[in-house]
Amino acid sequence: MKLLGNIIWLLFGGIFIFLEYLVGGFLLCLTIIGIPFGIQAFKLAFVALWPFGTRVENTDSSAGCLSIIMNVIWLLCGGIWIALTHLLFGIIFAITIIGIPFAGQHIKLAGLALSPFGKEIH
Repeated sequence: MKLLGNIIWLLFGGIFIFLEYLVGGFLLCLTIIGIPFGIQAFKLAFVALWPFGTRVENTDSSAGCLSIIMNVIWLLCGGIWIALTHLLFGIIFAITIIGIPFAGQHIKLAGLALSPFGKEIH
C-alpha cells in the first residue's frame, strides 16, 4: 500500500515538490552560511519525494541549543511559509476521503518544515 501511495503521490505533484526543495537546497548551498539550511532543504526534498513509509523522529544530538537557534532562523526566513503551504494542501486534501492519506503526508511535511534541525528521517 505504501508503494502505491508513493507512486500516486509522485505522479500527482510529488516530483514538483521534490524539485522545488532540491533547487532551493542547491541555491542555499551556494554560500557557506546557507549550507546547513540547504542540507535541511535536501532532507525535506527526499521526504517529499517518497513520503509514505517514512518516519520523522527527534534526535538526541549533541548540538545543544544550536539546533534551536537554527530552527528559529529557519522559521523566520521562510519555514513558516513552507509549513503554511503544506498545511493548506493538507486541509484541501482532507476534504475528500480519497485525499486523507495525502493530507496526512502534507501535515507530516508541515511539521518537518517548521523545525527541520534536530530531526531524523527513517
